[in-house]
Formats: sequence, C-alpha cells, structure tokens
Amino acid sequence: MESLLTYLVLGALMFSIGVFGLLQQTSLIGMLIAVELILNGAALNFMALNMFLSPDASFGQVFTLIIMGVAAAETAIALSIIITVYRRFREIKPDSVTELKG
Repeated sequence: MESLLTYLVLGALMFSIGVFGLLQQTSLIGMLIAVELILNGAALNFMALNMFLSPDASFGQVFTLIIMGVAAAETAIALSIIITVYRRFREIKPDSVTELKG
C-alpha cells in the first residue's frame, strides 16, 4: 500500500523532528544529528515526488544525490569544528563556547 501521502507524511515527520531537535539540543553532536534528519526528510520527499509525479526518473534522484553530497560535506566540516572546539574548551556544549564570538 504505497501512496504519495505516506512518503510525504514520513518526510515531513523526519523534517519536523529534525527542526525540533535542532532547537532543543544542547550538544553539538545532537545538533548535527538533527540537521541530518532535516536533510534526510527533504531527500525522502524529493524521491517520493520523483517516484509518483515526475515523468523523468532522474530528476528527483539528482536532487537526492546533491543532498547526500551536501550532507556528507556538512558532516565532515561539522565534525572537524566539533573536534577543534573540544580540544580547546574540553566540552561540546554550544553555550560554553562564548569566547569565539567576534
């Protein structure tokens, strides 16, 4: 029982949980996971719309691959920043990193 609405609701749920997690997290790692949920929810919606509505099969797949590339780059950069912050301040809570403000 596959329908477009099922995929769109699941993608919107993933996106909403990601936004909630991003707003409520106090750890940089938790924020990173929340951003990944946001990107995965968007990718799921692109693939669902591609599967049900697009006459060209590659349209949604290209956007999903771009989202996956951006997510991989974002994860690598964010983890390097988190490691640097941990080495300098010995914790990864964003509230304690006020010395970096310009």
